[in-house]
Amino acid sequence: MQNRNFNNLIIKWATQSISIMIIINTIAWSSVSEAFPIYAQQGYENPREATGRIVCANCHLAKKPVDIEVPQSVLPNTVFEAVVKIPYDMQIKQVLANGKKGSLNVGAVLILPEGFELAPSDRIPPEMKEKKIGNLFFQPYSNDKKNILVIGPVPGKKYSEMVFPILSPDPATNKEAHFLKYPIYVGGNRGRGQIYPDGSKSNNTVYNSSLTGKVSKIFRKEKGGYEITIDDISDGHKVVDIVPAGPELIISEGEFVKVDQPLTNNPNVGGFGQGDAEVVLQDPLRIQGLLLFFGSVILAQIFLVLKKKQFEKVQLAEMNF
Repeated sequence: MQNRNFNNLIIKWATQSISIMIIINTIAWSSVSEAFPIYAQQGYENPREATGRIVCANCHLAKKPVDIEVPQSVLPNTVFEAVVKIPYDMQIKQVLANGKKGSLNVGAVLILPEGFELAPSDRIPPEMKEKKIGNLFFQPYSNDKKNILVIGPVPGKKYSEMVFPILSPDPATNKEAHFLKYPIYVGGNRGRGQIYPDGSKSNNTVYNSSLTGKVSKIFRKEKGGYEITIDDISDGHKVVDIVPAGPELIISEGEFVKVDQPLTNNPNVGGFGQGDAEVVLQDPLRIQGLLLFFGSVILAQIFLVLKKKQFEKVQLAEMNF
């Protein structure tokens, strides 16, 4: 009987523990959901719209710089580096989901031409893998879009510069690949987003008044955030605007506000940026032909100099004779 009670107690404790872990995991992930390029996979078949705009800009409203560096040209079936730089001030802190301040994370999406893809682990040089990639984990955007790579969120202080190992296609085996110049697009963000895909705001943005009226009451909630009661000046009805923990109020009780007037500051310190670069898939035969041409030019110059020297010697001999 005691063993049965003990077993029931263990099962109950394990069930409660698992339930708590699931709840914590759900809350934690929902706070960053759709906040980085990797989460665009959930809502968009292609992260780059027909206009050229990368969909991450739908949630990250502030515009920030991003840079990408790739070789001018690459040979077929070779591994090369695509360096993505997401600069920002390392000293700044962002508003977290719980309203507290914390460090910024970064994320990126790299849109490669068809045929280009993430280099297999066994093809990546050890030096690149250990010193430049480290613990970064890249993954394809989807099973049918292996040319689009995503990563993040990762700590910005450590990975504001990320190296993507890229494998170029071989036109000899891939008939859809050609020796041409190709565009590469990149999107990179730092910090949390302002809007979720369902249209709701995060706590990392400014909150505005829903109507024109007088602020009659400001109630600070125990777990952070505010309930702001506004009296409509037209008919006197009251509206309560909810402000989550994070943004700071810039209005006070008794103050008159207009519709869409900011009630808080804008706590966002991050943002999203996109850029592009070009890479040439170079035909080795072209390089060999170019080297052969340069060699023939050099040989022609050498023979010309030798012929000139020979002609000068003949002239000198005739003059002496």
